[in-house]
Amino acid sequence: MKVTRILHAKRPNPGKLAALREQAKRLGQVRSEVWQRFGSRQGVGVSDRQIRDRWLEQQRAFPVSANAWKETLRDAKGNITANMEAAKVKARRSIWRHTQDKTEQKRLFTALKANDWTHDPYLRRVMRRYWIRGHHHTHNQIIVRSDNDTTFQLGGRAWIKIPGLTKGQRIAIPLNTTVEPTGTLRILLKDDDRLEVHTTIEAAITQDCGERTLGIDKGYSEVLVDSDGEHHGPELGAILTDTSDRLKAKYQRRSKLRALANNSRNPRKRQHIRQFNLGRKKLNRGMDKTHAQIRDIVFQSVHTVVDKAAVIAAEDLTAPMAGKSFGKNVTRRLAAWTKGVIAEALDSVSIRRGSAVVLVNPAYTSQMDSRNGCLLGKRQGDRFHCVDGEVLQADQNAARNVLARLTDPEIERFTPYRQVKAILQARTERHRLRLPNPDSSCSPARVLSTESE
Repeated sequence: MKVTRILHAKRPNPGKLAALREQAKRLGQVRSEVWQRFGSRQGVGVSDRQIRDRWLEQQRAFPVSANAWKETLRDAKGNITANMEAAKVKARRSIWRHTQDKTEQKRLFTALKANDWTHDPYLRRVMRRYWIRGHHHTHNQIIVRSDNDTTFQLGGRAWIKIPGLTKGQRIAIPLNTTVEPTGTLRILLKDDDRLEVHTTIEAAITQDCGERTLGIDKGYSEVLVDSDGEHHGPELGAILTDTSDRLKAKYQRRSKLRALANNSRNPRKRQHIRQFNLGRKKLNRGMDKTHAQIRDIVFQSVHTVVDKAAVIAAEDLTAPMAGKSFGKNVTRRLAAWTKGVIAEALDSVSIRRGSAVVLVNPAYTSQMDSRNGCLLGKRQGDRFHCVDGEVLQADQNAARNVLARLTDPEIERFTPYRQVKAILQARTERHRLRLPNPDSSCSPARVLSTESE
């Protein structure tokens, strides 16, 4: 398994930074053209090598070295393909919901996987809904091929030499580490004169996970709550709330200063405000620090779960929460919810430590009583009030329902939520009437098996 390691430049020379920024700007034009021409249906089934050969036949000239624009082309086309594959996941869910015939489902899934969807009117409509035509405005990256850079040690740190704009020019960059990067490098130029070198390394795979099967619930006030009731990363909610509220106040003040600058008739005052009061260097440094802190909390929390579990049942929360209305402050804070970081941590840590993450259908897991698996009770904040007067911890109750959903014979991962509701209402009615049912019970399954996973 490959992971990305980020190395930072140690006080880079301003002249070198200017030369690298100019090169990144020119390569950004190549990247934008690739997204503009091939970021839609026109680019389906076309590889970066085919585009490269076509441009060479046309004798296209770019104001950068050949290796630089070819690597930028390859990277941009890879991003387009990844963007299309992400849209295919949503398209499969739509097909699953709206197509009941198994034979037709198989045909549509096969065509979608083989990129034959461009010839099917129904699949084209579905993909147009989820695959929005892409445009790119990234002008701060340089891709350096693995055989196009050199590394050496000097002054107790590692250095790298990468090609410049002119033929034969090599730009040496000191790093803040003694580890020499290998493989293809991604050079990122930040707005505050920082320079990052991204490289991929092979991560060690171990088999030191736990032995149990647990369900987890992803939250806002904490990273995770497992079915045992243990809260992992309880400081996350306070950090997200504090950051969101602080940024709200900061952006309100910046908006007043921006309006003052725009309405000022004095050009010197306008330029002074924009230069000294509306910059983003300090703001970006603070955001990077907060993001690093959040990632650290999330990964530590996931590690503590994997310490206990070999199989982890988790909700599939990649889709937005539709149909729910929150206040302005709650909506703003939830916008910073780190679901993507949590999902990344679950995938990365579980693979590296030998555990399995099984995604289940999340419909109504927060509205069910985990003691009987029925729609009996009401959630209010961190509490779940049962009809018999019992009060459960809401997140732990949801985690137990997620665990039970792992072996539910009637509710699959992509079962539509309306069908899930109908199944749960039928179980609830049987539970109220105390009618026996040999096929499905209102109570969650007791014996867990993961052979099908």
